[in-house]
Amino acid sequence: MRFCWRACAAMLAFGAVQDVAAQEYPSKPIKVVVPYPAGGITDILGRIIAQGLNQSWGHPVIVENRAGAAGNIGTDHVAKAPADGYTLLVNSGPTMVISASLYAKLAYDPIRDLAPVIQAVVLPNILVVHPSVPARSVRELIALAKSKPGKLNFASAGTGTVGHMAGELFKIMAGINMVHVPYKGAAPAVTDLLGGQVDLFFDTIVSSLPHVKAGKLRLLAVSSIKGSPLLPGVPTISEAGLSGFDASPSFGVFTPAMTPRPVISRLNEEIARILNAPAIRQRLESQGAEVAAGPPADFSQYMREQAEKWGKVIREVGVKVE
Repeated sequence: MRFCWRACAAMLAFGAVQDVAAQEYPSKPIKVVVPYPAGGITDILGRIIAQGLNQSWGHPVIVENRAGAAGNIGTDHVAKAPADGYTLLVNSGPTMVISASLYAKLAYDPIRDLAPVIQAVVLPNILVVHPSVPARSVRELIALAKSKPGKLNFASAGTGTVGHMAGELFKIMAGINMVHVPYKGAAPAVTDLLGGQVDLFFDTIVSSLPHVKAGKLRLLAVSSIKGSPLLPGVPTISEAGLSGFDASPSFGVFTPAMTPRPVISRLNEEIARILNAPAIRQRLESQGAEVAAGPPADFSQYMREQAEKWGKVIREVGVKVE
């Protein structure tokens, strides 16, 4: 009986501490870590959120680009930061869980060491091919690959990127054999695709769409379950032949694990308000991004599902990075 009373008292005390933390939050500057160089969608999203929080709360919100090791340096920094809501991470959820399965020795666990705050945006990729590839649909591409096993190749921005995993998932679901050609970033991959050195690429809309409009690349489908508002009439890969196919980068905000739940809730509500402002939605949609902005529980479930999905693909393919 005495043990139960003490346990209840401890729980009440913990709850009271969390409530106080939320009421006082924020009371000092906040740091938003972007684990990539400036200029990409992650950096754009991080700066939008930082500026919005600064305007809402009146405390400095600083963006720190801590790039390196495919985003793992900055992510590990946040995972080991104090769990008080003053160090935030903006990163791709799928990229983080892919890294956990891909790297033999990763200094952090994205599920255990980080608390999801909000799934901010989803960024559908598109499947594009060089015009010399005699396929004008997903079904024709699959038929071509089956007729020439191992002859087609697909580019990626690097081993373990979502584009790489999209290609591997495509191979598994279609039952085909294609060769993966990794590059050091999307720019050199697009350059070689335009030159015909590689056959196809799962790329971002913003990067490849101008080349599609110029007739230099052929667009076959969108990689997300739902079509993109920027591409009306363009089918998804799921609609075009591989039911259930979904390989879209999703970007969100995280804090260190054990951050008080009331603090996470406050961050979630404020960031959702920022992202749903009409001008911000329009700016993000112009980059091909679709605002999600759901509750933390939904983002947590999404992260677990992504970890299971991509872990299975990586195990089946057998790829590892030291």
